[in-house]
Amino acid sequence: MSGPRIALVTQRALPDWERDDLPLADVLRDRGAEVAQPVWDDPAVDWSGFDLALVRTAWDYAPRRDAFVAWAERAARATRLHNPPAVLRWNTDKAYLLELARAGAPLLPTLWLERGSAPDLVALLADRPWPRAFLKPAFGNAADGTLRFTTDRPGLALATAHVADLLPRTAMLLQPYEESVEREGELSMIFIEGAISHAVRKLPVAGDYRVQDDHGATDAPYAPSQVELATARRLLALAGERLGLEAPLLYARVDFLRGPGGALCLNELELVEPSLFFRHAPAAAPRFADAILARARAPRPSGALRARAG
Repeated sequence: MSGPRIALVTQRALPDWERDDLPLADVLRDRGAEVAQPVWDDPAVDWSGFDLALVRTAWDYAPRRDAFVAWAERAARATRLHNPPAVLRWNTDKAYLLELARAGAPLLPTLWLERGSAPDLVALLADRPWPRAFLKPAFGNAADGTLRFTTDRPGLALATAHVADLLPRTAMLLQPYEESVEREGELSMIFIEGAISHAVRKLPVAGDYRVQDDHGATDAPYAPSQVELATARRLLALAGERLGLEAPLLYARVDFLRGPGGALCLNELELVEPSLFFRHAPAAAPRFADAILARARAPRPSGALRARAG
């Protein structure tokens, strides 16, 4: 009898530097699974041929976010999809950050710029003591479409042109730029089945703020404090409440920056296709593989892990 058929969902033209998922595929095969890496938007893929599909390196979805969510809904009717479509829909729109902030999550001050609007950045920032500010699109990943700018006349002119270019296509978030990212980077905590697996610190190239591999950032193992762990767990619980989850998510990554006075601030809650940094935790890939296979072999009652569609 053949083992479970697992899809590690990817994109076309995966970057050559991507190697982080290789240990997971190897461990799954060692445990008897059949592993494939289908492309999410390939119409020839029969998703019913898999016992479980796991969104892993589908990083090209952002410009086609609606198509990606529609694909997830179709795939989930044919197989077990993780994370589920309602989670993907919620987490691919950074409005979720404001939703979590309203529920008590620690977030840097954030202004929401509506898609199609023409905000007056000079007026918006006139009474805010932000020497530098930061823009990021509501639909985006890997720091695409972000802008760090000074709040003097030249910087505001640059930012105004930036939002004029992007706002016709996506809403945007406006925040103070937190310089701690240049010194301390971003702290990422990885959870499997709701339990902490491991953590890493990601450091940008000197003078940069981008903490992704794409931009030359480096990363290293990190031992989070009990306070940091408790904060991450509270954020996952808040997300679970918002989504109506009845069981832990198969995977999640919580990303933090240091805010004013060293306060821990949520930067992103990554529930779609986060890098999981298996290279820094030898036990993580086997742990994740066991969780995947347990879900792949379980019955598929609709109530096993339900999330609200809205």
